[in-house]
Amino acid sequence: MLNGEIEKMKSSSSSSFFQDKTHNYNKKERCLNMVMLPPFFLSSLLVTVIFILFILYSPNPLKAMSKLDLGQTLDLIKPPNTTFLGDHDEILNCDLSKGHWIPDLQGSLYTNSSCTTIPTSKNCFHHGRKDRDFLNWRWKPDRCHLPRFDPKTFLEFVQGKKLAFIGDSVARNHMESLLCLLSKVFIAPFYLYRYQCACFPICIVETPKDHYQDSEDRKRVWYFPGHDFTLMILWTKFLVDGEERVVNGSTSGIFDLHLDKIDKEWSRDLPALDYVVISDAHWFFRPIYLHDDTGVVGCVYCNNPNVTDFGVGFALKMAFRSALNHINCCKKCKVRVTLIRTFSPAHFENGSWNTGGRCNRTSPLSEGEIDLSSNEWELRGLQMEEIEKARIEGNKKGKRFGVLDVTRAMLMRPDGHPGEFWGNKWMKGYNDCVHWCLPGPIDVWNDFLMAILGREAALVS
Repeated sequence: MLNGEIEKMKSSSSSSFFQDKTHNYNKKERCLNMVMLPPFFLSSLLVTVIFILFILYSPNPLKAMSKLDLGQTLDLIKPPNTTFLGDHDEILNCDLSKGHWIPDLQGSLYTNSSCTTIPTSKNCFHHGRKDRDFLNWRWKPDRCHLPRFDPKTFLEFVQGKKLAFIGDSVARNHMESLLCLLSKVFIAPFYLYRYQCACFPICIVETPKDHYQDSEDRKRVWYFPGHDFTLMILWTKFLVDGEERVVNGSTSGIFDLHLDKIDKEWSRDLPALDYVVISDAHWFFRPIYLHDDTGVVGCVYCNNPNVTDFGVGFALKMAFRSALNHINCCKKCKVRVTLIRTFSPAHFENGSWNTGGRCNRTSPLSEGEIDLSSNEWELRGLQMEEIEKARIEGNKKGKRFGVLDVTRAMLMRPDGHPGEFWGNKWMKGYNDCVHWCLPGPIDVWNDFLMAILGREAALVS
């Protein structure tokens, strides 16, 4: 497999869930029962809820509210979407990746105060970021509606299952976003407790337990006991086996990648998983020697005249191919759906990460302002090729492969990175334009996750 690719380079339970969710006929009855409460009490409650939501969601609560703002706020107390995908057929036939960012006055479903699990390096407001308008945008596909993430519905879908994010620190960033969305809490009065998830969009979901953390914080496991759901991050630099060379007792920044060997840091946990989200890329932008079972076959950024430099794209493609082949060939694995999250672009301007590059924009770009001939778009294309190959092979074995194609959407969001607001005391003066603020644009990845995971799970044989 690897040699063939080198020559080319040289020459050039879930399916029924959606139907079950549509039987929520008793939701209307529960909400109507609330009308039995005294009218004055209901009126007071409604005014109180609107006021609280105004304070929470308004970028400037002291500013006068327009009619449009009021209409958007009143929409918040409408019942949430009762199906996992909204219009199931519409999502099945829609390319979610093609769209644009539209204003969204509702903003984030959580704050850096309500989510206690945000790591300090992603807590941009804590470190002094003042602008908040970057939260008030929502991704709108051109040909369909992408449902907003619903934590209650998502937890019901993954009940009794294990979901793992496999990849680098950006994969961890994604998991942290999902954890915040699943952990939001609304303290309902006792007399409304049994109605709160039926009639209010903000409801008591569940507080997860920090179940496991290894000594290097590379494997982290969260458990939701009320739904018997396990969420984890399995950190890996390259997906395949990779080691940094040590020269005279010091690390060299040069890595050896064995493309024929899977990184055991994630593969050992694979048999117990039901759903997997794989992503990787940023570690490949460094000097790397590529190996197969015969020895060194190429490199990336090696500047060695005796070794062919195949570039980042080739190394990334072969690593993904090895990982996806491993999942397809794993006979003891029970993984129902494997998703690839496409490349998440960095947005350094006026330099790179170590030469003064910054990312201090405060609003999204339009589609006409992004470059679809960039290296980021090329890497996304290579990932799409590998997921399609895996999908064809997986169909023969009853395994589903899908893609969270977020590259185009995130190319438009240079405003969503921590930049200088990440609080790293060991790297003062450097900007983080790779990871994403929490809350922030990265939260839309979980809108994608809810839609695509449901779509692929519905097709598992």
